[in-house]
Amino acid sequence: MSKDHYLWEDEHFGTEPPCITYELKPLVNPQGEEIEGLYSAWIIMNNPGQLNSYTTQMVKGVIAGFSRASMDRSVVCVVFTGAGDRAFCSGGNTKEYAEYYSGKPNEYGLYMDLFNGMVDAILNCKKPVICRANGMRIAGGQEIGMACDITVSTDTAVFGQAGPRHGSAPDGGSTDFLPWYLGIEDAMWNCVSCEVWSAYKMKRLGLITQVVPVLKKDGQFIKNPTVHIDRYVKEGEIIFGEFLTGEQFKEGKEVMKSCESNFELLDKAVNDIIWKFTNLFPGCMMQSIDGIRMQKKFLWDQTKLANRHWLSVNMMTEALLGFRAFNERKSTGKDVIDFIRFRQLLAEAHPFDQDLINAVLPKPPKKVLE
Repeated sequence: MSKDHYLWEDEHFGTEPPCITYELKPLVNPQGEEIEGLYSAWIIMNNPGQLNSYTTQMVKGVIAGFSRASMDRSVVCVVFTGAGDRAFCSGGNTKEYAEYYSGKPNEYGLYMDLFNGMVDAILNCKKPVICRANGMRIAGGQEIGMACDITVSTDTAVFGQAGPRHGSAPDGGSTDFLPWYLGIEDAMWNCVSCEVWSAYKMKRLGLITQVVPVLKKDGQFIKNPTVHIDRYVKEGEIIFGEFLTGEQFKEGKEVMKSCESNFELLDKAVNDIIWKFTNLFPGCMMQSIDGIRMQKKFLWDQTKLANRHWLSVNMMTEALLGFRAFNERKSTGKDVIDFIRFRQLLAEAHPFDQDLINAVLPKPPKKVLE
C-alpha cells in the first residue's frame, strides 16, 4: 500500500470567495476522451469580486495547493488560474493591506514569510506549472505568474506592476524575474512605470508563451480590437502589440462591449500543453524544468529575505500612504497620494508624521451647501 505524503487535508481550500479552489480534472486526449487515473490539478484564485487579489488565507491555500499537487502521483501538470473572466490576479488584497497591515511592520513581515513560501511552492513544485492567464496579471499577480513555467494568456489580458505608484516595490519576484524574461531596459521600464502592457506585446518581448483570442462576436472569435495586431514598423518603432490610441481605442472598447467572453481556445491551448507533458518521461521532464527554474530561483533566493525586511519596514511609511489612498478611493475620487506635495515635504526634511500623512492623502470632496 502506498504512503500518503500530503502535508494538509482540505482545510485551506474552499468554494466561496475569497478562497483557493483546488480541483482535479481528468486528462483529455486530442480526441476529447478522458484518460483514466491521470489528472491536471487546477489551483484557482477565487476572489473575482476583487479581481482575484489574494488574502492571507488565500496565500496559505496556494501553498497547500502546490504541495498537494506535487505529492499527488496521479497529477501530470498544475494549472494556476483565476476565477471569472476579468483577472488572473491583481496582486495582494489592498483592503487587507490598508486596514490591517499598514503601520504593522512585524505583522507584514509574517505575511511576507507566507508570500515567499507561496513563490517557493510554485518554483519547487514537482509538476510542470501552467499559468492560465484568464485576465489581468498585475502587481503580485504578475510575480506569482512569472514563477510559473509556462503562460498561456487571453489576448485581452494586461500585464504590469503597480507598486511604485501605490506604495510598494515589486520585490516579490518581479525585480528578480523580469530581467530574465525581458531586455534589461524593458524590465526596468515595466517595473517602475506602472504601465500595463498587452498580452501581444508581452508575447513579442518573450514574457509569455502563447496568446489566444477570447472575444466572440456573431459566433466568430475576433482578436482584441484595442491593440495593434498587424506586424509592421512605423517610423522605426515596432507597433505590434501596442495599444491603439484616441478614437481608435474608444471604438475598440465599444466593440469589446458587444462581444461575449469564451475561453474555449484558451482551454484547448492549455490541454494541448498538458497532453505534450503527458507524453514525456516524467523524470527527464522535471529534471529539465528544474534546470531552467534554477535560473529564476538563483536571484530569488539571494534577495527574498532582504526584500522581506524592507517591505515590512515600508509598511510604516510609503506603503501606509499608498494602500490607504487606494483603499479610500471611492470616498475621495483619487487612488494615489499628492506626489508633488509629498516630495516637497521630503525636500524640507519634514518628519514622517501625522501632519505629513494628512497633507498628502486625498480628501473627500467638499459638499456644496445649498
